[in-house]
Amino acid sequence: MRICDVVVIGAGPAGENVAARTAAAGLSTVIVAAEPAGGEGSSRPCESGEALPRPVLPHAEARGRPGIDPGPPDVAALLRHRGRRSGRRQGLERAGVTLIRGHGRLSGPRIVEVTSADGARLRLAARHAVAVCTGTRAALPALPGLAGLRPWTSREAAGATRVPPRLAIVGGGGVAVELATAWQALGSQVTLVVKEPGLLPRMERFAADLVTDALRASGVELRFGTTLAAATRATDVRLVLSGGEVLHADELLLATGRAPRTDDLGLETVGLRPGGWLPSDDTYTVPGVTGDWLYAVGDVNQRALLTHQGTYQARIAGTVIADRARDHPLDRSPWSRHTGTADHVAVPQVLFADPVVASVGLTAAEAARLGREVDIVDHDHAHDHAHDHAHAHDHDLVAGAQRHGPGRRCHARILLDPACGTLLGATFAGRGVAGLLQSATFAIIGEIPLNRLRHAVPACPALSEVWLRLLETHRDTAVPVRGGP
Repeated sequence: MRICDVVVIGAGPAGENVAARTAAAGLSTVIVAAEPAGGEGSSRPCESGEALPRPVLPHAEARGRPGIDPGPPDVAALLRHRGRRSGRRQGLERAGVTLIRGHGRLSGPRIVEVTSADGARLRLAARHAVAVCTGTRAALPALPGLAGLRPWTSREAAGATRVPPRLAIVGGGGVAVELATAWQALGSQVTLVVKEPGLLPRMERFAADLVTDALRASGVELRFGTTLAAATRATDVRLVLSGGEVLHADELLLATGRAPRTDDLGLETVGLRPGGWLPSDDTYTVPGVTGDWLYAVGDVNQRALLTHQGTYQARIAGTVIADRARDHPLDRSPWSRHTGTADHVAVPQVLFADPVVASVGLTAAEAARLGREVDIVDHDHAHDHAHDHAHAHDHDLVAGAQRHGPGRRCHARILLDPACGTLLGATFAGRGVAGLLQSATFAIIGEIPLNRLRHAVPACPALSEVWLRLLETHRDTAVPVRGGP
């Protein structure tokens, strides 16, 4: 048996960051992973799902500007470029972390058994902590003959080397929308099959509507309120929808959610149920395990299935493990270095569609569901000549939005706490809006009141002028809209 201070199971972004933090604190750390370092990432990984849409969007933006004709995209170059990784293992070794390849599973308190590809076994004993950072995998529907269909998930879509002439995508969330945007731009005829009545049910409705309109305009076919009843693959994929419609596609992409990788982790050996999400508290410690030695970090705990939130959790968990190892008392006050509250208060995310959607904090629908009274402030900073003449004065426009060309719709919404005047949520939809997100995140995390935000002067001409327009709209609204979408 090999003894060390910390064992991390999983070498995705969360696992890497836990291991790097504990090793930096002087704890001997071993990371166990069956796959190469870097992992598959999250449900919307920075280096797979986003790797397709992000290069496509600048080309689409250039195509929309007057006097610019960028020509067709170089599809082969785009497919070669995305998803490149390098130096992950070397980076772990430089950080002082030992990487062991193999499948790791618990075999008792603080004990991890590693089985390598050739069947050899190694037992590791952790003095202080075991961190489960195994992430998620695609959750596939219970469809007869699924294996014979050879469907794509986000992983296969990110690794594809050719553009299918016809691509059917089942799902209406962020992964489905991003990949539909990308593959349609690359030359596929994309059909989205969506169980819900609309796309992006967790986002503000106005943002989902803008994305829906843009997908339709680009040629994507949308089938709402329907499911996949049956499918077979011969020369192509034949899909039968719940309403009886038959579709044909060259490839089928299933973007129907995520499931935790916990079914073969030996959780039953420490009194936990395998196969489900592994809950954690705000220190990312798993409740119900005596001794506070087991941690669940990243997607596996279902707190926020985003790569950047996993690395945020990892930094906190690594700090907690190190301080507990030194017998330092933990500060459990909000926003301390020992508590992870941002993953349920201010989760920033960017949808790489056209238009881009950037959001953080509450949406109007979430506020209503929680019974939170909010002031909802909207501003449409469109550069659409017909829209401008009908609905806006020159002083209402955002100069920075004009560089994106005519006919581009841009909309922003903020949610405010009417009692103390602080920001609770923000959503921006339009080209270039991702750069607005961090300022909104700072405002929410810092609980900055409006009377201070009014003194944050935006540069002109820049898209950040939307903040000024939002605050002016709030000031000029005689009767605030509260509590509804």
